[in-house]
Amino acid sequence: MTESFRRSGDYENPYQGAQQQHASSPVNPEWPPPPAYRPSAEQAGGGAPTALLTEPVAHQPRSRRRPRGPVALLAAVAIVAAAIGGGTAYGIQELTGSDTVAASSSTSTNVVPSSQKGTVSGVAKAVSPSIVEINAASNAGSSTGSGVIITSDGEIVTNNHVVAGASSVKVTTNDGKEYTAEVVGTDSSKDLALIKLQNASGLQAATLGDSSGVQVGDQVVAIGSPEGLTGTVTSGIVSALARDVTVSTDEGQQQQQQQGGGGWPFEFGGQEFNGDTGSSTTTYKAIQTDASLNPGNSGGALIDMNGNIIGINSAMYSAAGSSSSNAGSVGLGFAIPINTVKSDLAKLRSGSQS
Repeated sequence: MTESFRRSGDYENPYQGAQQQHASSPVNPEWPPPPAYRPSAEQAGGGAPTALLTEPVAHQPRSRRRPRGPVALLAAVAIVAAAIGGGTAYGIQELTGSDTVAASSSTSTNVVPSSQKGTVSGVAKAVSPSIVEINAASNAGSSTGSGVIITSDGEIVTNNHVVAGASSVKVTTNDGKEYTAEVVGTDSSKDLALIKLQNASGLQAATLGDSSGVQVGDQVVAIGSPEGLTGTVTSGIVSALARDVTVSTDEGQQQQQQQGGGGWPFEFGGQEFNGDTGSSTTTYKAIQTDASLNPGNSGGALIDMNGNIIGINSAMYSAAGSSSSNAGSVGLGFAIPINTVKSDLAKLRSGSQS
C-alpha cells in the first residue's frame, strides 16, 4: 500500500479528478451529489480538531455494510441450498442445528430427533406410538391387522381387507389401551379403509410424507402387528416402484384367507400368490420393499428414515401352501403409496362404502 502526504494547509478536492474525468460523460440525474466536506479546525488553522460532520447530510445515502464472518457464510450457503435442493439443504441443517430438513427423498419433515436421525431405533421410537393393532370380527371369523393413526382424536387408516364385512372392530394402541372403533368409509378399489376410535383423544398422529419422492434403494422401516405381535419393527429398502399389484375385493375371500393365517392373496405378472384372488379384483401401483412383512402387517406403516409414512403395507408373498405356523416374509412386500391414501381421504371421510 502506498500513501501520499501533503504539506499542512494543502487541500485537494477529492471529487475534482472525478469531475474532470466524467466531464464529457452524461450525468445520471438519479446519482446523489457528493457528500459535503468540512475541513477540521486544525486544517482551517483553528485550535483543537473537531469531528468532520456533526449532522447528517441531506443527500448522503446510508452505507450498507456487507455481512462478514459466519453470518455471510450461512447466507451464501442458504442461497446455494435453495438453488440445488435436498442434499445441500441437509447440510444447512447440520450447520444450524435445525430438526427440519428439506426433501432428500420424500418429504420435508423430520420426525426423528437429530440425535437419532437415520437410525431404525430412532424411527421406531418416534413412530411406534402412531401404529395400532386391529382385530376385526365377522360371521366369517376374525382377522388381525394394523393401522396408522392420522388424527389425535382417533382417525385410523388401514387396508379394506382388514375390516371388510366386520361386525365389530377392536383397536389396541402401542401403550396397551383398547378402544372400540367403527368403520367410517371403505374403498375396495384401492384396498383402503378409514376407521374411528370411540372416546379417544390426545393420540399421537403420524406424519404423512410424500411418496412421489421415494427412490429405489431408499432405506425404510415397517411397523405393524404380525401374528398379533403388536409394534413389531422390521427394516429394509425400497426394492421397486409402481408395481402393478392385483388384490381381491371379495369380502368372503378376504375373511377366509385372514382366518387361515396365510398371506393376503394377490396377483403380479399374471401369477397368483398366497391363494386364489377370486373373480372380483382391483389393481393398484405399489411400492415394493424387502422389509419383512408377515400376516398381520396389513394396514401398517412403511416409513422413511425421517419418520414420515410413505406407504400402507398391503400385500406380501409367502411360500405356496403356507399356514400361520410356517408363513413368513421372503423379502417381497408391497405397500400402497401414501399419496394415494391422501388423495382418497376425503372420500373415506364422507362415509363412502365401496
